[in-house]
Amino acid sequence: MQQDELENYLNQLLNISCFHDYCPNGVQVEGRDQIHTIVSGVTASLDLLQTAVAMHADAVLVHHGYFWRGEDRTLRGIRHRRVALLMKHEISLLAYHLPLDAHPELGNNAQLGEKLHFLTIGHFGEQNIALHGQPMHDISLEELGEKISSTLARKPLIIGDPTKPIHRVAWCSGAAQSYFEEAIRLGVDVFITGEISEQNVHAARESGVAFISAGHHATERFGVQALGEHIAQQFGIKHRFIDLDNPV
Repeated sequence: MQQDELENYLNQLLNISCFHDYCPNGVQVEGRDQIHTIVSGVTASLDLLQTAVAMHADAVLVHHGYFWRGEDRTLRGIRHRRVALLMKHEISLLAYHLPLDAHPELGNNAQLGEKLHFLTIGHFGEQNIALHGQPMHDISLEELGEKISSTLARKPLIIGDPTKPIHRVAWCSGAAQSYFEEAIRLGVDVFITGEISEQNVHAARESGVAFISAGHHATERFGVQALGEHIAQQFGIKHRFIDLDNPV
């Protein structure tokens, strides 16, 4: 399919015009017009791009792309090496940030909730990208931690009483620790996100609402995978998700 056709489809599917984001969504680096093979990953690192080159990919699809607000806009050093590699091999880079977090079926938060067997009740947080709901089965904080560990293949950091029964849960992939106070006001028993800040520990202890830090990278793997598979099924093109280890 054509690059423009793919971009237009994804832009509409993810409803990008409804989001105020920290980076451009859609094609960030233009490559060849025809796309037959897509490589996806969480972040457009040099390792991911080199893998895409080795796989003769026509496009790379990621959650974390380039040109973030407040960054140096010059293409030097790391930025130059990444963009130069894409341009040399005429590989397109498509990136979707908040729109991919928020999509009700393919999004990071919808996919994370599905993997952890949560029933979604509502939205909260910045531009309503975070979700809250309840577990589909009775579960303690300790059991939830074990479920997260097995699902994400990463041991989470848990602040709270392991025996605490979990009836209501709030979650948001990535670095959403700033949503914790809002989650507390929702009356949930636990908040799950990718990262934790020092003050979150005190807030968890004092509020009685548990906090689970499950990894930024680990919590944001499922959305881009689901999106890539959706594209492959919809248009009959090849897709391969590359999971590059990241301990954060």
